[in-house]
Amino acid sequence: MADHTLPHNHGEHLNTELLIDNIAKTEDFQIVADLFKVLGDNSRVRIFWLLCHCEECVINISSMMDMSSPAVSHHLRQLKSYGLITSRREGKEVYYKSADTNQAQLLHHMIEQVIKITCPEA
Repeated sequence: MADHTLPHNHGEHLNTELLIDNIAKTEDFQIVADLFKVLGDNSRVRIFWLLCHCEECVINISSMMDMSSPAVSHHLRQLKSYGLITSRREGKEVYYKSADTNQAQLLHHMIEQVIKITCPEA
């Protein structure tokens, strides 16, 4: 790879080549942009935060959110498709909770930091 010289030298001592290599990976950044699109809906963020604190079925989530079950199911599908939540079936009931991943935990903490709320006591 050839050295990349920037038009302006501001005196920083950054590893410009590494930065340029990383920002060229547009597919990786698209994944993040798509995730932020999913989180661009207030209801999905609220449902995700709720599921960080409890495991619930669609009916109970609907009641807590004051939303229809089909609307909640739509939001749950989107959150699940990005790996933010998981589900398990018990008989006819499906229960949802936040995924046990670093990404989900970081998002949970970020939400609480941004809106200055704390986890409810168990």
